[in-house]
Amino acid sequence: MRSGLLGKKLGMTRILDNDGRQFAVTVLQIEEHHVLAHKISEKHGYDAVVVGTVETAENKLTKPMKGYFKALGEKFFKKLKEFRVNVADMPPIGTIYGTEIFTVGQFVDVTGVSIGKGFAGGIKRHNFGGLRATHGVSVSHRSHGSTGNREDPGKVFKGKRMAGHMGNEQVTMQNLRIHGIDGSLLLIRGGIPGPEGSYVLVKDAVKRK
Repeated sequence: MRSGLLGKKLGMTRILDNDGRQFAVTVLQIEEHHVLAHKISEKHGYDAVVVGTVETAENKLTKPMKGYFKALGEKFFKKLKEFRVNVADMPPIGTIYGTEIFTVGQFVDVTGVSIGKGFAGGIKRHNFGGLRATHGVSVSHRSHGSTGNREDPGKVFKGKRMAGHMGNEQVTMQNLRIHGIDGSLLLIRGGIPGPEGSYVLVKDAVKRK
């Protein structure tokens, strides 16, 4: 395992290759990542590196975060992230890296928070078919119907697919291919979770080499 990147989602576009084929890609803005500290198993119970990115002003941070960065003697960063890494792959404190840790054609896993849709019904949230259009169905065509059983067990089981809050949850898309790298821009083929302007986590794919 090695460290990854935090990127800002700028939006989607399409790229034409030399054969005339077009690919939908998501564009991520990657700023410099600074290795701030190490976590070691003897002291913390696991091996990891603490990485900061997206510089910010001191007055935009909380008092605990100001003290944390001053104790490290580092700049002030808006985003902090721990990456679990092997001891052999742990970069030294003070290392600065960016998109160069990835290569074109590599597969990555991207984690983000999906767009919140608010309260949604069973048809939109779980792709239910709805009730019949006639034959006794009145004013409840888009309802999800019965949810329980009879006296036994006399309850609705947990996890039953019903109407409720949709979106705004952590989602990981696996095995996405890096289509291109242009300076601080990372082009990932296909869509990734989250709205424009949100930050996503990009790491090596765990299921593909």
